[in-house]
Amino acid sequence: MGKFSKIAVFYGSDSSEWEVSCRSGEFVASRIDGTEYDVYEIFARFGKWQLVAMKKHDAMRIPFPEGSRPEVDKTDFSVKVYGEKVKFDYAYIVQHGTPGENGLLQGYLEMLGIPFSSCSAFVSAVAFDKFACKSYIRETDFVKCALDVFVRNGMDLDKVSEKIAATLKFPVFVKPTDGGSSFGITKVSKPEDVKEAISFAFSEGSTVIVEQGIQGRELTCAAYADKEGIKALPIIEIVTNNDYFDYDAKYNGNSQEICPAPVDEAISTHVQEVTKKIYAYLGCRGVVRVDYILAEDALYFLEVNTIPGMTSASLVPKMVRTAGIDITDFLTGIIESS
Repeated sequence: MGKFSKIAVFYGSDSSEWEVSCRSGEFVASRIDGTEYDVYEIFARFGKWQLVAMKKHDAMRIPFPEGSRPEVDKTDFSVKVYGEKVKFDYAYIVQHGTPGENGLLQGYLEMLGIPFSSCSAFVSAVAFDKFACKSYIRETDFVKCALDVFVRNGMDLDKVSEKIAATLKFPVFVKPTDGGSSFGITKVSKPEDVKEAISFAFSEGSTVIVEQGIQGRELTCAAYADKEGIKALPIIEIVTNNDYFDYDAKYNGNSQEICPAPVDEAISTHVQEVTKKIYAYLGCRGVVRVDYILAEDALYFLEVNTIPGMTSASLVPKMVRTAGIDITDFLTGIIESS
């Protein structure tokens, strides 16, 4: 018998990633051990939390049609179903973007004392902001960070563009600091195109990071913690058919995601060890994926994903399968180690 009995799986979000989040959440909910837990799927968007479906021990999944979905009571994290009050005792968070990836949902759960699957509110907030996270990581001696320039909406873009041209080598990548799934990202090859790319990135948030492009192989690795400590999964190399690993490459099949990555064992081990160090350094919990560029001179850190994609075709489930771990057992380990 596990520590928890009623698992709320959160998906949907207030960001552009909400549809991807739904696919991730539905996959996770379908793979959580139905012999151990009652599973309740919560669609949460713009403050409205609704029960989409539920599956009790060894029973069929019962969906609730739109328009008659029970609302979650946020005062005590419960829902009333068929006249019965169900109080959740655990949250599995699969919300890409705000509020499930930037610490807001974690803060709510922490105040109620409800255990959950991801990093703490503080760590989630730091990791979600690409510039803040790099500011932590660049102080370490086990991975490098590309040069960058921070931009906040309202700054003089002419002066910012001059600073970028003087500080960075082109091409550069212009990214919202707090987005995912490559929304709002532009690869810029000429200084005169920087202002337009920054304005586009502001469509996703109020802060932007302009990062010097690094030539090399794109690698990614996930780490998680169980009762035995921090472990790393097999690494993946991403080979895109596009100019870079954009939304189209990620979700429309225009990339190869090779697992295990065809690299020397020493490189694979190094990436796994760096990933575990980053996990420990930031104080992560649950499963976290870290993205890198392997350049000729070093391994460069790109970003941390504290709520990585969890569809059947996503990177972390591929790593789990390659490691020979059953995905249901993997999710049970995450839940029971919380």
